[in-house]
Amino acid sequence: MSLLSLNQVSLAFGASPLLDQANLTINNGDRLCLIGRNGAGKSSLLKILLQEQNPDDGEIVNAGNVKITAMAQELPEHLDVTVNEIVAQAFGKVSDLLSEYEAVTQTDHNPSRLHELQEQIDHLDGWSVANKVDRVLSMMALDGKKSLNQLSGGWQRRVLLARALVTEPDILLLDEPTNHLDIDAISWLEEYLASWQGTLVFVSHDRAFINRVSTHIVELDRGKLTTFPGDYKSYLEQKQKLLEEEEAQNKLFDKKLAQEEVWIRQGIKARRTRNEGRVRALKKLREERKARRERSGSAKMVLSEAERSGKLVYEIEKLDFTIADKKLVSGFSSRIMRGDKIALLGPNGIGKSTLIKLLLGQLKADTGNIKEGTKLEVAYFDQSREQLNDDMTVSDVVSGGRDFIETAQGKKHIYGYLQDFLFSPERSRGPVSILSGGEKNRLLLARLFSKSFNLLVMDEPTNDLDMETLELLEELLLDFSGTLLLVSHDREFVDSVATQSWVFEGDGKISEWIGGYSDWKAMSRSPSNQQIPEKSVKPETPKKPEQKTNTKLSYKIQREYDSLPSEIETLEKTLADLQEKANAPDFYQQDFSKTQPILDQLQITENQLEEKMERWLEIEDMLDQMGRK
Repeated sequence: MSLLSLNQVSLAFGASPLLDQANLTINNGDRLCLIGRNGAGKSSLLKILLQEQNPDDGEIVNAGNVKITAMAQELPEHLDVTVNEIVAQAFGKVSDLLSEYEAVTQTDHNPSRLHELQEQIDHLDGWSVANKVDRVLSMMALDGKKSLNQLSGGWQRRVLLARALVTEPDILLLDEPTNHLDIDAISWLEEYLASWQGTLVFVSHDRAFINRVSTHIVELDRGKLTTFPGDYKSYLEQKQKLLEEEEAQNKLFDKKLAQEEVWIRQGIKARRTRNEGRVRALKKLREERKARRERSGSAKMVLSEAERSGKLVYEIEKLDFTIADKKLVSGFSSRIMRGDKIALLGPNGIGKSTLIKLLLGQLKADTGNIKEGTKLEVAYFDQSREQLNDDMTVSDVVSGGRDFIETAQGKKHIYGYLQDFLFSPERSRGPVSILSGGEKNRLLLARLFSKSFNLLVMDEPTNDLDMETLELLEELLLDFSGTLLLVSHDREFVDSVATQSWVFEGDGKISEWIGGYSDWKAMSRSPSNQQIPEKSVKPETPKKPEQKTNTKLSYKIQREYDSLPSEIETLEKTLADLQEKANAPDFYQQDFSKTQPILDQLQITENQLEEKMERWLEIEDMLDQMGRK
């Protein structure tokens, strides 16, 4: 049954419309995930569904008193209110009357006002509100007497969801509901929504959340809405086919237009006999081509890797750190080696960002030592965006006022560089303050990747990024040969990128695990609790566990392991060829400009071979620990 339909709806705030005669049908029980580029118009569409924004044109058909509610994104300005009061606020005037009635009842100084309040509450059927609030609080395990400032961020978001659900909406709207939530809170939210019986429209970039909750993907692209049944992977397959069909149709159209343009420019004899209907058809073809909205290009991010660091990046010995009587790190020891990609996992406020600041020297440990390796070039992505000055222009944030910057691809004009990150020259000249959250994250990436580094530290880099930029970042980090420290609550992102996980368990305890989030969850449930072998922390060879498990390598590590033998063989052959050249009797009799490149390449190849061999032995050890060797 259709609850709400958008028919030929249009909305524009600039030259290109956000919605261009868009159509959408929302059926009872649908869970629609709305995706699209940053700035494509997703939030504007949600406002139209809420009737907070009127479209410029088109029709919105409501099946009949369909109630639509959105979960608030922002917390109230004052947090010293109870959970019960916040949830009851969803009923507006009734909530105010009930609060006043309770206050008057407690003071008992104004019987006439009490009677007046009773009549108003009766008229609005307000007595059922308290029952509805109690029911939803019980269902979501919330204590109505607690104040918001007593709750963590995840529980505060749960209160906002309760306020949206208490009115029993037919359609619930959520805009990036997982942003700034930790993994436990995200897991609870997705389980709750997956079992909720109502209709849902939500915006999200969290692929694991999308796959768990949604029944359809709705893409907003160039003003049009297209609905794809199934999960996100299915959407990608269907979208690729549509893009291929679109490209083929555009090529045929452009070929026909080119042929007609040749015909209209023929000599005098041809023009005398030309068909006026054909001329009108050509004019129509020109108009269609002019109106065609091309798909925006993808971001073209490239990492600028510095010279390789030393093999040891950090050695951590018995680290302790306490703040406000809260133990965040307790007796932690570990080694970070060149090429490690480590994800820091755990609830908000448990100490992940603190440990990063300890490693970077921004905080000083209470006790313990941190030994820093050699040749470290650090780049730090800060989740709080403290590196951005809202009064500066977008281009100055990256270039510092220069017209050209040095990149991994050579010298480049700042506007050209920023266009690779989807900032137009006009946008690049504007202030940072006008950017959306996703654009600010993209700007931080542009600034970060304009510098050379071999140690990359990223604290929640995926918040607000559109899906295409997120997936490109994922590919870049997979190919990055340096060291990565990553804080993220995006489970699929962590699974794709991380080779190790440091799990913060509370009271300062940090455990180390092989692989990403899913690997940790699977192994932590296994009898042997397969953690990082002790020799990755200390040079002594560990004893093999008596009980072996059938735990498998993650897909990414298995793929890497399968490709290493051929990579090593290729490097060995290259090294042998270079050594043969360098060992030739007349080699050093040549000009320096000819010998030095070969010697440089010889050193690089030796380093690469050493690195690949070390990695192969490391994975072999993992397999041995898992009982599969």
